[in-house]
Amino acid sequence: MKAKRRAVIAKRGRRRSDHAGKADNPGECAEADPPGSQSDLSRRDFLKSTGLGAGALATGTAIAPVTAGARPPLKTDGSVQNITVCPFCGVGCGQIAYTDDDELLHVEGDTSHPISEGTLCSKGAALSQVTNNPRRLQQVMHRAPGSSKFEPRTWEWAFARIAERVKQTRDASFQTKSAGRTVNRTEAIACLGGAALDNEECYLLVKAMRMLGITYIEHQARI
Repeated sequence: MKAKRRAVIAKRGRRRSDHAGKADNPGECAEADPPGSQSDLSRRDFLKSTGLGAGALATGTAIAPVTAGARPPLKTDGSVQNITVCPFCGVGCGQIAYTDDDELLHVEGDTSHPISEGTLCSKGAALSQVTNNPRRLQQVMHRAPGSSKFEPRTWEWAFARIAERVKQTRDASFQTKSAGRTVNRTEAIACLGGAALDNEECYLLVKAMRMLGITYIEHQARI
């Protein structure tokens, strides 16, 4: 009786070891699931299929196959991309301006810019509204001393007026020496650069200001 019981226990042990070996090698137990089977479904595909099925059952309608239609034309198709810098704050975010025949169509962030990496604030994203705006000033407006209204002027008049005022101020405040040292400067004029200026424009601007003897030179965008 005891010998028979030992044989039954040994037989059960061999069965368990066989099952364990098959579990270690699942490829020997069952064939791999064919491509496109349920095990290949992603979580998104599963939710889509179950959601559509539940909606169809609830409404009693059949689900028609969906085919991709033609892409609608974009307003930037055929336009020219211009790399520029946002003219507002001192961050100096990079922008891409899409133009067509000197018309600004769209502005978006430049993903290759090292500072903004394609992001724009609400003002930078709405930059096209500054250009495409019926209230935009397109000529020089001048208010004379003591006057209560602005009057339009030409650009030629504005350039000549600026040059005249700069020369008058420089001549009246120019210093050749200070404390026995040659300085050749004027402290009555200052220059402030803007975020929209690129490196080449900043270089020329500083050269011109140094030539005039201006010492108060600053830049709004420290990038």
